[in-house]
Amino acid sequence: MREDININSSGAEQNTFDAIVIGSGISGGWAAKELCEHGLKTLVLERGRNIVHNKDYPTATKNPWEFTHRGRVTQEYRQNNPLISKAAGFGEDTAHFFIQDKDHPYIQEKPFDWIRGYQVGGKSIIWGRACQRWSQHEFTAPAKFGYGIAWPIGYTDIAPWYSHVEKFIGVCGNSDGIEAMPDGEFLPPFDLNCVESHVQQKIKKHYPDRFLVQARWAHITQPQPIHLEQGRGKCQARNLCMRGCPFGGYFSSVSSTLPWAQNTGNLTVQPDAVVHSILYDERKGKAHGVRVIDAHTHKATEYFAKIIFVNASALNTNLILLNSTSNRFPTGLGNDNGLLGKYIAFHNYRASVSAAIDGFDDQYYYGRNPTEPILANYRNLGKQDTDYIGGFTTFMGAYRTRGKMDVTEAACGVDLKEAVASPGDWRTYMYMQGETIPKEKNHVRLSETEKDQWGIPLLVTSVDYDDNDEKMIKDFLTQSSEMLEKSGCTKIDQYDTKQAPGLDIHEMGGCRMGHDPKTSLLNKWNQLHACSNVFVTDGACMTSTGNQSPSILYMALTARAVKYAVEELKKRNL
Repeated sequence: MREDININSSGAEQNTFDAIVIGSGISGGWAAKELCEHGLKTLVLERGRNIVHNKDYPTATKNPWEFTHRGRVTQEYRQNNPLISKAAGFGEDTAHFFIQDKDHPYIQEKPFDWIRGYQVGGKSIIWGRACQRWSQHEFTAPAKFGYGIAWPIGYTDIAPWYSHVEKFIGVCGNSDGIEAMPDGEFLPPFDLNCVESHVQQKIKKHYPDRFLVQARWAHITQPQPIHLEQGRGKCQARNLCMRGCPFGGYFSSVSSTLPWAQNTGNLTVQPDAVVHSILYDERKGKAHGVRVIDAHTHKATEYFAKIIFVNASALNTNLILLNSTSNRFPTGLGNDNGLLGKYIAFHNYRASVSAAIDGFDDQYYYGRNPTEPILANYRNLGKQDTDYIGGFTTFMGAYRTRGKMDVTEAACGVDLKEAVASPGDWRTYMYMQGETIPKEKNHVRLSETEKDQWGIPLLVTSVDYDDNDEKMIKDFLTQSSEMLEKSGCTKIDQYDTKQAPGLDIHEMGGCRMGHDPKTSLLNKWNQLHACSNVFVTDGACMTSTGNQSPSILYMALTARAVKYAVEELKKRNL
């Protein structure tokens, strides 16, 4: 910590709560909701600005022509923000929900695109919204196939909490009876369009063990009383989600969990609060508070609580824990085994295929579907059947282009208008969400020489792909191309973006769960082995990445951990 920081330690009583939650995103919002519902006075610390549902969605209802650059950002903006401008969904209409590169530097020992959104609600405003449950296979595979330590929980431990979360946030989907992707508490799904349905039937015919199903997404298709009570309505199929939804049609912290927590009277949200570190009481052997730097004044304040939930997003959570040093923990809070910040992994999105398909000229689709059909993982289930380990989920979709002629033939005016006025040919695509293997060499650590504007050490990222990832990419491209070909597609193109890790925005690990304190930081309740009143339930807790989208697992783990923490508080064990 900078020596010139003036710590506001007065009014300790005013700054004391039952619980502190660091971060207000997907998992932090859930921690706040559950803690407040249990009657705990809860402080949520958010390093970014305040966001109020509806009020702070300035572009939500704008038409394309109302944007100066029609939704694109200028070349100058891209040059000044080469990292964040790569992010999926980033544009003139959403830039205000992403950071600017210059304000939040970090050190890339190897190329790593760290995508961040700092505001109340975090990245829950701009997330992809896919919500598949993990299967038992994903919990057991790392230990079974020897590429990681054993998870301390299994599917039966988390299944009731998946249900708890799904009912509250609203997840659309269909019950398909797929072992590799368990069913949940679903609202009616979005329909497949005619080409998606055609591909589904062809895959079913040619590959009896592969299942292409309707999207499982955090969108309300048929509002239930619990959603109406939150003030949320039906998804309008605008597919403008990342601008913020004025209807509350998709789940975010600012439209759902945080207002719900606020209504209990137990919630305090402190925006512009950059967490420096967690305070450790050497005498009591517990954490007792959090040191915060004001984002604007740079003044330090300390807040105190009986329990602390760290939900700052995976890499920031690692940063905070690494920076939380004391006599007891000289290398980071809970870091007795020296593994904090190590075994970072992510999802591999590098590969995709696209194709044309003839026919279906008399068919179209309704609205702008904000979801995508899912092809459940079909690799290395039960036994290893490839030359790599792990598996991948496949997302796909189909759409019609605009115009039956090359628009370049119609330079402008009436000819151009007529060229794009009618639907064109159908196109389809598939892309991968691949599991990567946690490795000790893939890590983050604190810089020993450089600090940010708040006096906090910069994070150093050292994360890369390996040969296993390359083999998986090759297999995905081969299998996906083959499936589309057997579906009658033509002009099949394969792509490998070669993008750096991180752009997937699914970074995980560094503070992993496990049975053994020698090989993990957290127990089965997401509780630090060495500091029992600190819980980590965001992506940092992940023992492995699996192949399903992880956000709903974070939410379920959070709700489960809060229940345990509250019970332990009542027993005076924390």
